[in-house]
Amino acid sequence: MSIVLERFNKVQADIYQSSKNLNRDIKIIAVSKTFPMESIEPLIKKGHVHYGENKVQEAEKKWKIYKQNNKFIKLHMIGKLQTNKVKKAIQIFDYIHSLDNIKLADQLNKCENDLNKKLFYFIQVNFADEKQKSGVPISETKTFYNYCKNQAKLNIIGIMCFPPFGIDPTTFFDKAQKLNMELGFKELSMGMSNDFDKALDFGSTFLRIGSNIFGNRKN
Repeated sequence: MSIVLERFNKVQADIYQSSKNLNRDIKIIAVSKTFPMESIEPLIKKGHVHYGENKVQEAEKKWKIYKQNNKFIKLHMIGKLQTNKVKKAIQIFDYIHSLDNIKLADQLNKCENDLNKKLFYFIQVNFADEKQKSGVPISETKTFYNYCKNQAKLNIIGIMCFPPFGIDPTTFFDKAQKLNMELGFKELSMGMSNDFDKALDFGSTFLRIGSNIFGNRKN
């Protein structure tokens, strides 16, 4: 058994232990960004569904053939998406976790119509008001969601929380869960390798886990 598969099985077991009393479906997004397909193939052969990338060009190069040959694969864009990359993003991805401005929403709507393809979206919310980080301010999220739903006609399924590094994420996870419930969403993208157990306590349904599965990144 490959080391990647061993790590994945451990993560899966840990999540099961943490979530076995929860009445919701937990999805593991194996964050495969920067890793070669040789490292990812054991999970594909196992039948794992969800994978995360943060660059459109890398995702297209790595995943195009694999997605054609494995129709069950769902690819998640978890990095910042530039408007000039939207068309290619819609062609290769199934979920986008970083929807955060009207210009992007409008371009996604246009390209969805041009390509006759619908994706699933999470609104990225900047819960800590970090200037260096993307995301919609909490106070503007409801208005932005209404625009995305009614004007841009995008299929918004939840919000995405990416708390600051190096501090307890509990406060931000709590805010994310409350906002997600207020907006009536069933899905919540929240939790990574270092904090997924806490994210589960606050309603996360999509966990973005990379290093615990693939090891530390070189770049």
